[in-house]
Amino acid sequence: MASSHKSTPLSKSLHDVLVDLYQHPYPHVPNPPKCKKRASVALILRVRPSYSHCPVTSISKPNLNLSVEQQLEDFFSQDWVRHGDPEVLFIKRASRVGDRWTGHVALPGGKRDPEDADDKAAAIREASEEIGLDLTTDDYIHVGNLPERVVTTSWGAVPLMVLCPFIFLSTRSDSPTLNLQPTEVASTHWVSLRALLAPSSRAVEHVDVSDRFVKQGGSFIRLACRSIIGWMQFSAIRLTPTESLHCNSVPGFIPGIEESQDFPSIFQKLKAWSARGRLTDGTHRPLLLWGLTLGILADFLDMLPPHTAVQLWTYPTFTPPDLRLIVNVLTYRLRKHNMLLAKSTMRPNQTAIDSQTAALPVTRETDLDSKGDGGISGVGIDKYNESSPGNSDRNFYAVGILLGGYYDRLRVAIIVFLAWRAAAGSIATLSIFRLFRHYQLY
Repeated sequence: MASSHKSTPLSKSLHDVLVDLYQHPYPHVPNPPKCKKRASVALILRVRPSYSHCPVTSISKPNLNLSVEQQLEDFFSQDWVRHGDPEVLFIKRASRVGDRWTGHVALPGGKRDPEDADDKAAAIREASEEIGLDLTTDDYIHVGNLPERVVTTSWGAVPLMVLCPFIFLSTRSDSPTLNLQPTEVASTHWVSLRALLAPSSRAVEHVDVSDRFVKQGGSFIRLACRSIIGWMQFSAIRLTPTESLHCNSVPGFIPGIEESQDFPSIFQKLKAWSARGRLTDGTHRPLLLWGLTLGILADFLDMLPPHTAVQLWTYPTFTPPDLRLIVNVLTYRLRKHNMLLAKSTMRPNQTAIDSQTAALPVTRETDLDSKGDGGISGVGIDKYNESSPGNSDRNFYAVGILLGGYYDRLRVAIIVFLAWRAAAGSIATLSIFRLFRHYQLY
């Protein structure tokens, strides 16, 4: 027998979610002290018709004289929409040296300019500049927003900006014409919501975080650091696009033309391996959704059946088996406590983190430890709390609960791990020295 969530078409569930988001907007989040930057992204949705339910015309403009609820009702009542497959538009950022999110899968968006009237205007402008999509036409319905978040540095307590996600629904059945800005976007990808929700799409992303520990030093210093702590592992979703558009002027689009034909030396191979995850363009790597954008999508995906975002998510950890074991042991009780607390509070969602930054919804003070949780998991978000009347229950997210105190324990685990490696190395060296002396005497 099919599960209950499969009996309801995904388009029907999406309709219910969008109406709820419109009727219950998330509150505005002011900038933290000494942080003036704001950024906006656009979560752009469409419905791809099935082969057997193609509409006669691709244009289905909503009646702007109707309320947004009625516009959504009219759109989702169409036969091709009810039998269609909802999709989300992602971009793959162009590779740029010094860009914190170079090569990442993301949503169209960017920093708010002084000329922007508000945060939504910034999202609209960035979508137009990056992918040539005009979200102000009659073909799109602005539905609402997702939780605004304070983006912070990953290993510190410095707020970088407030990130504001906005939701737009395309009412057309055909693919919009996109014009990619080469310096910003390498490619665009439409991905089915069914694929994003599927457990089989879950993956992990391995990220080089050696430069987070070694602020200065060359490739060999980072190589030595990485040989000790390995890679950091984050939860991810492997994307399977239904339709992609690539910017053919991006270096590396055609392998071999822009790349050197010479065989790299051993030093060049070591240098490239040391820089992997920081400067490589990742043109031919699998598309992985992780970090900040996964956190934004998790808030949205958790509203859709089967509501299993948290069960599919795993805590960040490291690749060395002994370091992973130490992390698991030192965080076991905390993880169990946080998960039970999250389950008893509400249906939890995922986290928005990557190797360098974190993006968390503003939560109640009870979400975090009284001292505030720094690092990847937050910056003491309680300091930036902004409660809004009538939205108190919508300010309470599992993000702060699940990761509350986790990165404090992770730092302790790294210290214990380094002490263990040093002790083990000393014992091994002493044993070899004694064995060598023994053979010399005999």
